Amino acid sequence: MIPNLTSHLYQSPLYQKAMEIIVLSRSISTYLNQDLSYLQADGKEDINIYFSGDIVQQSVSLAPEIEKAELERFSDKKYKHIESVKRLTNLLFKNCSRLEKSNSNGKDYLPILRSELKKFRKLQHTWSLTL
Repeated sequence: MIPNLTSHLYQSPLYQKAMEIIVLSRSISTYLNQDLSYLQADGKEDINIYFSGDIVQQSVSLAPEIEKAELERFSDKKYKHIESVKRLTNLLFKNCSRLEKSNSNGKDYLPILRSELKKFRKLQHTWSLTL
């Protein structure tokens, strides 16, 4: 039964969208890091470089939480993972907003990530109701 469930999970629209968000956030972070890795005139680093790493870390955490929620038998633990997915999505939105204020040409790609996150949020809502 478990192999059938995991193959269903990997084919689910929510899981697929989470994988797309991972790829997109990594690409954007790489692009942003090239602009943000330089020291400022006063010798300090740009604080926004940390937010670019955060979007990667948070997006990578989405898929395992979805998988844990799908495989969990007990509803209270299942809802804990569902809430974790919601929290990660909200953090991704917040960090996108922070990065849009950065001094980088890569910030032009953040609306694409935001758009994908909005689609993910809609899928997430439907998914959470079906569990």
